[in-house]
Amino acid sequence: MKRTEPQFVVCIRNRDYPASLELRKLYRVIPDPEAAKHNQIRVVDESGEDYFYPESYFVPVPLPQDAQRAVLRAT
Repeated sequence: MKRTEPQFVVCIRNRDYPASLELRKLYRVIPDPEAAKHNQIRVVDESGEDYFYPESYFVPVPLPQDAQRAVLRAT
């Protein structure tokens, strides 16, 4: 099984989800091909659970491995 790098995005819009998404906050992406088919993205939100949100609410952010490890340890 191929292991993939963690993916991260920054929230740039939260109009319909202000309690669940913070603007300018980094979120971890959970890969989900079904979500992608519907222009959605699965992220772990403020509740600590993963949910679908519109892709347009986020911008991908590539992180160096050291930064990825630090972010993952903090969550």
